[in-house]
Amino acid sequence: MKAERNNKSEIAAMPTWLRRPIGKASELSTVQRIIKQRQIHTICEEGRCPNRGECYAQKTATFLLMGSTCTRSCAFCQVDKGHAPMPLDPEEPKKVAEAVQMLGLRYVVLTSVARDDLSDQGAGWFVKTMEVIRQLNPETQIEVLTPDFYGERQRIAAIANAKPACYNHNIETVRRLTGPVRRGAKYDRSLLVLQIVKEIDPTIPTKSGLMLGHGETVEEVIETMADLRKVKCDRLTIGQYMRPSSEHLPVQKYWTPAEFDKLGAIAKEMGFSHVRSGPLVRSSYHAGEEG
Repeated sequence: MKAERNNKSEIAAMPTWLRRPIGKASELSTVQRIIKQRQIHTICEEGRCPNRGECYAQKTATFLLMGSTCTRSCAFCQVDKGHAPMPLDPEEPKKVAEAVQMLGLRYVVLTSVARDDLSDQGAGWFVKTMEVIRQLNPETQIEVLTPDFYGERQRIAAIANAKPACYNHNIETVRRLTGPVRRGAKYDRSLLVLQIVKEIDPTIPTKSGLMLGHGETVEEVIETMADLRKVKCDRLTIGQYMRPSSEHLPVQKYWTPAEFDKLGAIAKEMGFSHVRSGPLVRSSYHAGEEG
């Protein structure tokens, strides 16, 4: 009961700029019906993204591959964890491709839970899904948002060689907070993923994201942005962490829109070609506008 009261008080204390309507039921239902009929998943729903109403109104979604159960246990993430992941659905690539076709999408984001239980950690599944999407939707561009694959070059190369429109891997937080926030992940390993992509194919735009509110300082955020530029990361998203439940890490600070604007301006000065910085920004927010 105490945890529940604390979570309610935290929600009540949420700044007005983080409160937004979820969207019209009719706009939500179209995408939800299609994904439920095909028994596929989106990070929009599994991660309770605050922008899903806006994205659904535009008939866009970010598909979550390989089930909804993650083999990692990051302390900020809403995605299901803590028990055995689902077996791969051999029909999933086709189901996702059909959903893309039915929604008329021209820019698709593919992400996944971490699947450390698989021999290639799911890298081949990304490639397979990209192939089937392109068969049904040859004009559709595909962005990937992948796990770190433990920094294994061969797995990252398999996806890079499939020529995504953008390769995204989120660093999520600053070096000092990586341990408590991203259990099972490593700061330098995330930088390595982006570095490997550029080594394999310098023409592929790379992208990463930061989630503020865990106690990081402005100086640490700028240092992280500098580290991303050192590995030639092209695009950056910066958003506010919003606690999904009382079982997740509490919010240490709500950064203001003005602070996000200032960080966005600094990122552009540092050489990022595309920057999205704002309280409600998430990894795939308006991703198609960058393609």
